[in-house]
Formats: sequence, structure tokens, C-alpha cells
Amino acid sequence: MSDFESTAEQPDQPTITDYDDPNAPWNQAWDQEGGIANWNADVIEEFRNNSGKVGGAYAGGDLILLTTTGAKSGKRHTTPLGPLHRGDVMYVSSFIEDKYPAWWYNIKANPQVTVELRDKTYRATGKALEGAEYDEFAAWVLAENPLLADFQSKVDRPIPLVVLTFDDES
Repeated sequence: MSDFESTAEQPDQPTITDYDDPNAPWNQAWDQEGGIANWNADVIEEFRNNSGKVGGAYAGGDLILLTTTGAKSGKRHTTPLGPLHRGDVMYVSSFIEDKYPAWWYNIKANPQVTVELRDKTYRATGKALEGAEYDEFAAWVLAENPLLADFQSKVDRPIPLVVLTFDDES
């Protein structure tokens, strides 16, 4: 098993196979006044203080912190994401219903990213899949990942898919 493969055990965690499951982390309520950015800030702080382990809705699951450079602002932005795997290939997607996530646009403009995984930090290159490469990868993802397939059935746009290629340990 490589450093990049999932090793998380999920004791006492229900299996979520429906995008609308109220127990799914993406369906948890956050303080509407503070917004998702403040909620993410708490997850990021907990991740960094505990070598990648977090509690709450994400307890027992693998998370990464993906840091991208803003497509318009040029500022660094960090987002907690659940990594997915196709063999040795790590990829990320999103359950944002009404638009593509900012990190997807950022990677399209600036593919050099930083990935924090457990207690290590890696430089990596993100590639937003498009065209025939997207079609092949998405067909596999939708056949193998019931959550993304369920989500795709409920939105009109193709799900975002980004492959992460690790450069080295930093």
C-alpha cells in the first residue's frame, strides 16, 4: 500500500450510499452566518492539530487538505476533501450542486497544488479531466462509486473530476 492509499477504518460509521442521506458529511448543517469557509477553517485546524484525523461528520474517514492558488486572486486557498482512488491514482470530486467548486477552477488555471495527507505535505499537480479522458474516467467512477453516481443523477452538469499526481515529499 502506498502512502497515498486509503488506510482509514470506519468503525461504527454507517455506510452512506445515497447522496441525500442526512448522515452524510456534506449534508451536515453549518453555521449559516459563518458560512462554509468558517466550517472548513475548523476542519483544517483540527486536521493539522491531529495528524490528519478529525471528528464529527468525518470521523474515521480519510481527508486531505488541498491547497490551490486562486485563478483570479492568486491567493492560496485550502479545502478539506475526501480523496478517492482508482488503483494508485488519487482523485477528488465535489458534491456542490449549483456550480463547480472554486478549487476546480483554481486547478485549471494553476495546476501546482499542495496536498496534506495525514502528517505529511506533498507537492502535486492537479489535472481537471476533460474530453475523452474525462469520459473514460467518469464512466469508471460512476460504475464504481454509488455516491457520485447518485449525485450525478441529480445534477445537470458533469461531476468535476481532478486527478492528483504527487511530485515529491516536502
